[in-house]
Amino acid sequence: AKCQCKVVPRERTNCGYPGISAAECKKIGCCFNTSIPSVPWCYSPKPKKVKRICPNDPYSRINCGHPGIKPRECTKKGCCFRAHPAGVPWCFYHRVTEE
Repeated sequence: AKCQCKVVPRERTNCGYPGISAAECKKIGCCFNTSIPSVPWCYSPKPKKVKRICPNDPYSRINCGHPGIKPRECTKKGCCFRAHPAGVPWCFYHRVTEE
């Protein structure tokens, strides 16, 4: 993503080799910017920011517990807990989304 390439020039980490083309740099998952001399032009992007959310759709839940699991036991495992509706997991995994 473009925002991942907004790295302060002095903090750029070289990601390519001398003379690498923009296409080759991007092909290996790196950022390319030649606007500033004396810093890497092909450099590593910032890590993606991710957010863990509890899915709203009860039918897309992926079971993280067992029948009769208590809310505290579920959240201790790092999972979501919602005691409704019947017939779906009440203790379920988070969904990870990019910000």
